[in-house]
Amino acid sequence: MAVKGIGWSGFLLRLLAAFALVFASYNPSGYSYYHWVVEEIASPTPWLALVGIVLLIGWAIFLRATMRSLGVFGLLLAAAFMGVLLWMMIDWGWFEADSLLAVKYIILAVLCWILAIGVSWSHIRRRITGQVDVDEVDGDL
Repeated sequence: MAVKGIGWSGFLLRLLAAFALVFASYNPSGYSYYHWVVEEIASPTPWLALVGIVLLIGWAIFLRATMRSLGVFGLLLAAAFMGVLLWMMIDWGWFEADSLLAVKYIILAVLCWILAIGVSWSHIRRRITGQVDVDEVDGDL
């Protein structure tokens, strides 16, 4: 019998995929698609275009799923929640707010968490409330 909903492993896989997408697109270390494009902009290669298209597909999937499941209000709530967590970490002294590098990494991580929550939210909501989100219906209408 198929497993209904999502478990912790499913959420963690989505979170890992979000981290791979976000940090492959841009990260402060200098090893990202953004940095590759900046270095190769004068002489683009097919590999540069292919990787760019693959990343764009990933972003389209994550952003569309996040917007459809959370909506604008849910996205604002998720961003506010993550922002307050960030504020708490600064208040607790886990890192300095004037450390631009730390803030960049944390903002990217927050984006990953929001995307992972967004692509998982329909499953989580179903587990919590028993309600099913349906955007498309196959069959006779």
